[in-house]
Amino acid sequence: MVFLVAVPLSLGIAVASGAPLVAGLIAAVVGGVVAGALGGSALQVSGPAAGLSLVVAELVQAYGWRATCMITLLAGALQLAFGLLRVARAALAVSPAVVHGMLAGVGVVIALAQLHIVLGGSPQSSAVENLKELPAQILDNHGHAVAVGVLTVTVLVVWPRLPRLRAVPAPLAALLIAAVVAHLAGWEVTHVDLSGLGGWSAPVWPEGDWHGVAGAVLLVAVLAGAESLLCSVAVDRLHDGPRGDLDRELIGQGAGNVVSGLLGGLPIAGVIVRSTANARAGARSRASAILHGVWVLVFAVAFGGAISLIPMEALAALLVSIGVQMVNVGHVRNLHGHGEIPVYLATMGGVVLVGLAEGVLLGLGLAALQALRRLARVSVAVTCEPDGRWRVAVSGSLTFLGVPRLVEALRAVPARAPVDVVLDVDFMDHAAFETLREWRRGHERGGGAVEIDEPHGEWYATAVRGVRAAPVRSVPHPPHHWWLPWSARRSGRCARQPHVRGHGATRRLVAGTREFHRRAAPLVRPVLARLAAGQNPTHLFITCADSQVVPSLITASGPGDLFTVRNVGNLVPPHGLAPPDDSVAAAIEYATAVLDVRTITVCGHSACGAMSALLDAGTDAETTPSLARWLRHGDSSVARLRAGLGDGNAPPAGDGAPRTPDELDRLCRVNVLQQLDNLMTYPAVARLVAEGRLELVGLYFDVASARVEVLGRDAPERGRDVFADGGTHSPGGAHSVRS
Repeated sequence: MVFLVAVPLSLGIAVASGAPLVAGLIAAVVGGVVAGALGGSALQVSGPAAGLSLVVAELVQAYGWRATCMITLLAGALQLAFGLLRVARAALAVSPAVVHGMLAGVGVVIALAQLHIVLGGSPQSSAVENLKELPAQILDNHGHAVAVGVLTVTVLVVWPRLPRLRAVPAPLAALLIAAVVAHLAGWEVTHVDLSGLGGWSAPVWPEGDWHGVAGAVLLVAVLAGAESLLCSVAVDRLHDGPRGDLDRELIGQGAGNVVSGLLGGLPIAGVIVRSTANARAGARSRASAILHGVWVLVFAVAFGGAISLIPMEALAALLVSIGVQMVNVGHVRNLHGHGEIPVYLATMGGVVLVGLAEGVLLGLGLAALQALRRLARVSVAVTCEPDGRWRVAVSGSLTFLGVPRLVEALRAVPARAPVDVVLDVDFMDHAAFETLREWRRGHERGGGAVEIDEPHGEWYATAVRGVRAAPVRSVPHPPHHWWLPWSARRSGRCARQPHVRGHGATRRLVAGTREFHRRAAPLVRPVLARLAAGQNPTHLFITCADSQVVPSLITASGPGDLFTVRNVGNLVPPHGLAPPDDSVAAAIEYATAVLDVRTITVCGHSACGAMSALLDAGTDAETTPSLARWLRHGDSSVARLRAGLGDGNAPPAGDGAPRTPDELDRLCRVNVLQQLDNLMTYPAVARLVAEGRLELVGLYFDVASARVEVLGRDAPERGRDVFADGGTHSPGGAHSVRS
């Protein structure tokens, strides 16, 4: 299948390149056999590429064909060096917008030039001249040449729409039909000339300035290498086999170009049309690419006479079709989503109007400027908070390019107003620092107050201290994370601390609310506004009042997710006690009857103080009478532990026996399972569980290791670790997840 596609395309690309037609077939053979055997991509097919035809045509015109073969050979040697130096991945740094723009520009140039041949004329020296001469060319009467071209284009358009004939590629069918019709009708056309197939001439050194020759070698090596590597990456998406080795692929392309130049062939590169046909035809290994080259060689030797019957006007029509297809609308849509249309259009326009190298350089320059602009992008938002404080949020890279926007935003802050400046930036240069510092000094001299908050690297703080700033894209400092305890927080030295009267703990609490207003409130306000009309949680979460357990942290939940009940020991008094415990019972009733929760979770934790007190025979009833009465609800958990129920270990000796090192941990786990049993004593809970409308879950939080486990009723000591991917891992064979 690939061989049938490659023959007409190779002949057409040779025509577009101004090279002998046999050079296209030589390149197809070498690309299949040499590059296919030595390359790093299993399914990529190499050969003469339409994207290189424009530069080859210029080289042939400037140096002659045999010298162009030497340039191809030297470019291959340079590619070999690139591959051995393992720099292949650097080619992927070229913007796809530049590559697609270059190919589109080459396609336009090919189509305009070959359209003149289809019309029976001769192409001009440039795309602009071809465009100017096109109206006069269309108005002239061209006779048989136009008929062959129209017939070829018609077959190319109609053939893919005939399902039963798709086994034969449209380009091959178009050339065969055009040749047969022209021969039978006796049309006067120009036929393909394959002279030179049986002879060989050695490449010669190009005459002229060595700078131009070196530039030509580099241009062919880079363009052919970049197109091959990008094609290899694209082909990897078409199959499930081994991924391509880009460095090896570049070595294979280099070896192929050395051999192709030595034998008198065109420069080769990975070709997406043939590679796609290879993958879709069911190829599984590099043998398909190699055999395609072998078939091209057999065909050229055995059926060279048949090839000479193909009209040149039919090949020109095929090239017009190829050129139009190179302007891929799908690529334009993809680039539009990333804002890279200007780079694409600039590259394409440069190739069409000026030249290939100039167009590529223009596209690369514009892409670099666009990347620099994106890296230096900064956003500044100024808002007035409900408490009267102003908030200036700066995000991005704060450089001199963003100073005008920063100054404009700061002018919106009224004099004498308290201001929180949040610098969520990954870089700040000296110009931006000086601007911000001078504005702060002036605002404070006018009676205002300014606090600088830096959630990420302290660019402003280090600049004030005269210390060298951290590298660009600094990693956030842990002390700025919201989940750290107050004792672990670190305020920036340059930040002004709020003056709050009262006890130190109260000041810390008020400072925490101030931090919430500065950082979190603007982010969660839209969510809370939607929840303000009423809550709709799906979980009732019963856990210990221990300050080390933060339900929203260990469950990664947010506002409106958990209906939480906290008490000492995460206890659930059984239903029907006298006197009843209305606090927990009321929460269970409200969660099941009003909120219609789907899950009730009991979460215990390691080193629980309540469980420790139970193992030590309770607490002092005189000093903590309420606590002593409350902990009686945990006696059933201790009894369960003593009896070894649900425990794979032998029961302890008795109440008087010394506590074993792991006994407290076992009780903390057993207590979770006992509270799940207590939940089932509530009629509403038992009914909903039986109907499948409610699930009971036991969790255990190991504080020291920060691990959450789902406890199974049959093996409380060996719970299932809950991992970030949503799965669980059950050490020791535990299998029951829910009660």
